[in-house]
Amino acid sequence: MDSSDTTTGFQHLSSSPTTSRISSPPPLPPTHPAAIHSPCAACKILRRRCADRCVLAPYFPPTEPLKFTTAHRVFGASNIIKLLQELPASQRADAVSSMVYEANARIRDPVYGCAGAIFQLQKQVSELQAQLARAHAELINLQAQQKNLIALICMEMAQTQQDYCTPQSVNALADSPYLYQNEAYFLDEISHGSAWDEPLWI
Repeated sequence: MDSSDTTTGFQHLSSSPTTSRISSPPPLPPTHPAAIHSPCAACKILRRRCADRCVLAPYFPPTEPLKFTTAHRVFGASNIIKLLQELPASQRADAVSSMVYEANARIRDPVYGCAGAIFQLQKQVSELQAQLARAHAELINLQAQQKNLIALICMEMAQTQQDYCTPQSVNALADSPYLYQNEAYFLDEISHGSAWDEPLWI
């Protein structure tokens, strides 16, 4: 075989259908960056790794470090974790709120703590109840005075009506000389016509 046949053979192989069907590999799917887990405030303050199921993470977010600092100062991290693990999940949020409130009260009043705040509130309630009782008694007194005043006014009005309408008052009015003087004057005016001379309208 000469050189011209060899060249023709290579050209035939390069242009064969098998070679033309070879395609490039498919593109890889886009990769998303792994989510960065931010440690909770408790783990950040305690300088430990915050696990995915950290019992403190739902109640001490990283944006509220003072919340855990206050509770940790009074109760301690181990006691907080132990308490939360012993409670059902539905009661843990209320327990954390109670611990934080009691810790703040203990810091403000190291002697009495939360009991001192409760005592002050009970004292205010007792004072308000005493004021309410005094106001209620005064209201009852004013209502009684109003009823007595209305009864007195009604009695006076009834007595006045009785005095005006009794037969004695009617007879006294009929026997009054002033009534006869007025009647004589009226009849005298009619007889002279002076009572009807003046027009009623001007």
